[in-house]
Amino acid sequence: MFVGGAWTGAASGETTTADSPATGEAIGEVPLGDREDARRAIAAANDAAPGWARLTVFERAALMHRVADEIEKRREQLEHALTLDQGKPLHESRDEVEELVAYWRNAAEDGKRLEGRLANSFTPGKRVLLVRRPRGVIGVITPWNWPYTMPAELIAPALAAGNTVVWTPASTTAVCGAALAACVAEADLPPGVFNFVTGPGSVVGDEIARNPGTHGVGFIGSTETGRKVAEAAAGKAAVLELGGNGPVVVMDDADLELAAEAAVTACFLCAGQSCTAGERLLVHRTVREEYVELLREKARRVVLGDPFADGTTMGPLNNEGVAAKMDEHVADALERGAELVHGGERAGGFATSLYWQPTVLDGVSPESRVATEETFGPVAPVVEIGSLDEAIRLANDSPYGLLSAIFTRDLAQGLRYADEVKTGWVNVNDSSNYWEAHLPFGGRSGTASGIGRVGGAAPMESFTELQTVVVA
Repeated sequence: MFVGGAWTGAASGETTTADSPATGEAIGEVPLGDREDARRAIAAANDAAPGWARLTVFERAALMHRVADEIEKRREQLEHALTLDQGKPLHESRDEVEELVAYWRNAAEDGKRLEGRLANSFTPGKRVLLVRRPRGVIGVITPWNWPYTMPAELIAPALAAGNTVVWTPASTTAVCGAALAACVAEADLPPGVFNFVTGPGSVVGDEIARNPGTHGVGFIGSTETGRKVAEAAAGKAAVLELGGNGPVVVMDDADLELAAEAAVTACFLCAGQSCTAGERLLVHRTVREEYVELLREKARRVVLGDPFADGTTMGPLNNEGVAAKMDEHVADALERGAELVHGGERAGGFATSLYWQPTVLDGVSPESRVATEETFGPVAPVVEIGSLDEAIRLANDSPYGLLSAIFTRDLAQGLRYADEVKTGWVNVNDSSNYWEAHLPFGGRSGTASGIGRVGGAAPMESFTELQTVVVA
C-alpha cells in the first residue's frame, strides 16, 4: 500500500494471495488492509490537502503529465500486470493502458480550464466572485473490470482540481492496482496527496465512504454496492457510476452486418464484463432470423484462450461470482423458452473453470433474468420487437439507465429514440461499448445507474464547490 508518500504493509501485517483467473496460479501477496489502514490514509490526505490546494492549476497539471509520462515508461509492465491479474487478452490491455494515459493528460488540461465567474451584485460598488474550490479529500472505490481506466476517471480529475485522494481498488485486481499506484508514486507528488489502500471493500471501502475525513466519494461498480456506498457517504458530494443493462436496438432498416459486428464488441469485449455491454439485443422481427445467423457466425470466430497468446480474442471471467451469475442467467433464459444458438456453458480444457463460451440466445423472453438484470458475461440475448415504440418501451422498462444504442438508417428514428430512451448515453449506429474519454458519461436520474458523470472535466464539477466572495 502507499500511504503518506511511503510504501507500507497493512497495520495488522496480514496479507492475502492474488491468483490469476486464467491459470489459478498465485501471482502476488497483497496487504490485507482494514479500517485502521484506511484511517491512516485519510489522515495523511487531510494533512496534505491545504498545501496541494494552494498549488496553481498549472503546477498540478505538470504533475498530472508526469504521472502520464511514468505510465508510458512502464507501458509493457502495466499491460502484463493487467492481463495477468484481470484476465483480459493482451491486446485489450494495450488499449486500456493507452486510454489510461489519455485520462491523466486530459485531467491536466481540463484542470487549467476549470473556471469560476463574475456575478452581478444587487448593491452598487460591490463585485461578486464565484470561485471553484476543491472539496478536500476524495475517497475513490473502483471495480475489477477496467482496473486502470476507471480509477483514472476519478483520481486524475480529483487531483487536478486540487483535492487529495484515498483510493481502494477491487480486491481481485489489487496487483495491477499496485502497478498503477507505483506510477503515481514515482511521479513524486507531495506526500499524502495520493494514497492507495488494499483490503475488503466492505471494510476499507466502507471506511473511506463513511469517515468524516473524506469530503467526497467517487465509486464505480455494481448498483447494489453503490447503494451501500451512497448510504455510508450520505451528505457528501458523490459520483456514482453504477450498473447497466444496455439495450441495443436493431431496426428493420439497419445495416445488419454493421450491427452484428458491433454486437461482438458490445457483448464479448472484456468477456462481456462491462457496464456498457450489450445486455439486450432488441431486434425487429423482419430481420431477426438473418441477424441471429450473423451473430452465430461471428460468435464462432471468437477465440477463447490464454489471454497472453497471439490470436486469443476473449479470456476468462475474472472471478467465480460473475461466472456463477452467467450459469444462472443462461439457465433461466433457456427455461423460459429461449433457443441456444451458440455456446451456452463453461468451456472445458482450461486451467480454471472461469472460461465461459461466447453465447448467443434467440427468442429471449423480456422477463428473463438475462434481459432484466446485469449479467456481466459473454452473452448476446436476442429479444424480438415489432416497432420503435416497442423498443423504447422495453428499453425503458428497466431499472437501469446507463447506456443504449440503436441501429437504423433513418436519422429521425435514431434521434427520436435518443429523445425518449432513459439512458445517460445513446449511440446511433455504433456499439453500446463505444465511448470517448473526454465526454461526460453516467446514468439517468431516477434509474439504478448512479448519479454524476465521469469522463473529461465532468467529475471536477462534483469534486469542487462554488465559493461566493463579495468585495466592497
